[in-house]
Amino acid sequence: MKRIFIIMILCIFGIGMVKDVKAQGEAAVPFLLLAPDSRAGGLGESGAGLADNSAAIFWNPAGIAFLTGSEVGFTHSDWLPMFNLDLFYDYATYRQYIEELNGSITASVTYMSYGEFVRTGSNSPDPIGTFRSFDAALTLGYATKLSSDWGLGFNFRVIHSRLADKPTEAEQGSGVATSVSFDIGAMWRPTKLDLPLIGDIGNNFSIGFNLSNIGPKIYYIDQAQADPIPTNFRLGIAARLFEDDYNSLTYTVDFSKLLVDKGEAFRGTVDTTQTQKKRKDFYETIFTAWFDQSFGEELRDIVSSMGLEYWYGSEAEGFKFALRAGFFYEDPSYGNRKFVTLGAGIRYDSYGFDFSYITTDVFKGAENHPLNNTLRFSLLIGWGSQPKTTPGFPRGI
Repeated sequence: MKRIFIIMILCIFGIGMVKDVKAQGEAAVPFLLLAPDSRAGGLGESGAGLADNSAAIFWNPAGIAFLTGSEVGFTHSDWLPMFNLDLFYDYATYRQYIEELNGSITASVTYMSYGEFVRTGSNSPDPIGTFRSFDAALTLGYATKLSSDWGLGFNFRVIHSRLADKPTEAEQGSGVATSVSFDIGAMWRPTKLDLPLIGDIGNNFSIGFNLSNIGPKIYYIDQAQADPIPTNFRLGIAARLFEDDYNSLTYTVDFSKLLVDKGEAFRGTVDTTQTQKKRKDFYETIFTAWFDQSFGEELRDIVSSMGLEYWYGSEAEGFKFALRAGFFYEDPSYGNRKFVTLGAGIRYDSYGFDFSYITTDVFKGAENHPLNNTLRFSLLIGWGSQPKTTPGFPRGI
């Protein structure tokens, strides 16, 4: 069990969810915050304003309202490669436009493996068995257009966390927990928008938000020791800066904030039971988490990310390739993640392949950060999409 604890701490560092290590993490099941796909991963982990493929299930389900046809996607990443641990992350998505429903149904499976562990007795270091630890989530959703400019999306999620198959000798519960959550997202992608000195940027601009992981606390031992799941608010903007028959350049930027109640956990309380009783439920923290601290501190608690995506090729000819770069920033007092992302992708007919890379080497003192050298690989297969008839964001992959 000690190795499980160490690996979970490393994962929390990698996701950047601790403000003060001497206390406890802000939320349980932090794998729900991992950027799952390679395309957005190459854009500094920004995507709430773009959200134009099946990975929008994570970034902003409302983006799928503007898509037609069908698509499946698969992503794999070996997580925290700096530690050479048996950690990996898999993500699978599916979306299907159904005319009778005036929208798309969606599904995704998220799986985070923490590897195999050796169980020992309380009085002896001799192994008495092995078990595997993992977190998983199944998400089902629906997205529809409210008008030509507005999209709305919903997700429902079942979360299953299996840190251990048995409790330790002193515990009454187990290392297994299950909970549920839901997401709601909206997107505005105007077909016409005239701006002074710029002109009409219709079909080349979008703004969206996603309130994700809204749900009750999750617990492994008893309800008195329950932890909140990572409810998160994300606001994103995407703008097509340039486009002609063969070239396009898109800029994306996201701002996100974790909406959980820290209670007394970061003020030195050692009594876990007492701390948990003081932590508010999700339906309160959605509102109160914005005002737990001073205005300046709340601003510092917001994570920002941005990226640029360049495409060359023609949809009519069926082949395109992309280059991507991005930047991710988190305040030093709230996780201190800073990294640059690079990525590339190709599209051929109905198939797409993307990869992304994280590097922290450009920042002094961050060369050995747990996220350094993280790679993601994604495969997309789409079919049945309507051809794009006006300039703007691509439909599907």
